[in-house]
Amino acid sequence: MMLSEHFSLNELTKSETAARKSISNTPGGTEIENLIMVCENILEPVRNHYGIPFAPNSGFRCLQLNRAIGSSGNSQHVKGEAVDFEVPGVANKEVALWVKDNCEFDQLILEFYKEDIPDSGWVHCSYTIESDNRKSARVFDGRHWTALA
Repeated sequence: MMLSEHFSLNELTKSETAARKSISNTPGGTEIENLIMVCENILEPVRNHYGIPFAPNSGFRCLQLNRAIGSSGNSQHVKGEAVDFEVPGVANKEVALWVKDNCEFDQLILEFYKEDIPDSGWVHCSYTIESDNRKSARVFDGRHWTALA
């Protein structure tokens, strides 16, 4: 099932951890609707801007899977509202700054990024239809949070 022109449900639910632990990472209708909005508002604009095909690192994660990887039960991934991704050949900070300036989003986090290593970490971005998107943009280096600038 395609969620948008370039992104499929399979790409946004695929998980090696789920496969290894026999966890069914199958979203319900509401989560699929949220994933469609993530694709339309975040992934497709990034794909169209850079013109480079990419597959998300992580999208929807059911609660059991989210707990298995040690993530919070409050994670927007559980609702299908968040995606982690990188664009091959483009520095993650460049991608994050482009999203910050050009997309509607709830949270944008440049995760585990090291300033001297352009391809370190990944971009985490969420979009919600439940409330106003906060446009919160930060960097997390593994220990400290700073504003994305």
